[in-house]
Amino acid sequence: MIRTGQVYAGGDAAGAALVLTDPLSFWGGVAVATGVIIDHSHPQVGQSVAGRMLVMPCGRGSSSSSSVLAECLRLGTGPVGILLARPDPILTVAALVAEALYGLRCPIVVAEIAGIITGDQLRLVTTGAIAQVILTR
Repeated sequence: MIRTGQVYAGGDAAGAALVLTDPLSFWGGVAVATGVIIDHSHPQVGQSVAGRMLVMPCGRGSSSSSSVLAECLRLGTGPVGILLARPDPILTVAALVAEALYGLRCPIVVAEIAGIITGDQLRLVTTGAIAQVILTR
């Protein structure tokens, strides 16, 4: 299945999906050293975002989430890409900063996420402002 999306941070990435049912704040919600979700109120607490294609409705603030996500990317404990249903400027800033400071890319794409389940293989291919979201089971 191929979907078209809007690019907010460019790059290509592929990996197994981790689908979150609720928005996630990286600040206080993710352990930087491991990438594990530590927000005890989040339905996917205990799951790791490290090396995964993170799929969620949107981020959940705080503005400090940018620095936490950028640090996760620097340490290799962040997602390889992020697919959102709605744009999130805080996560986008993190991806842009990680690329500028560390030369690391974490594409962020906004597209339809319905029907994607944890474990699906996702590939994000970005060209300019348009992305292809390629889903295989």
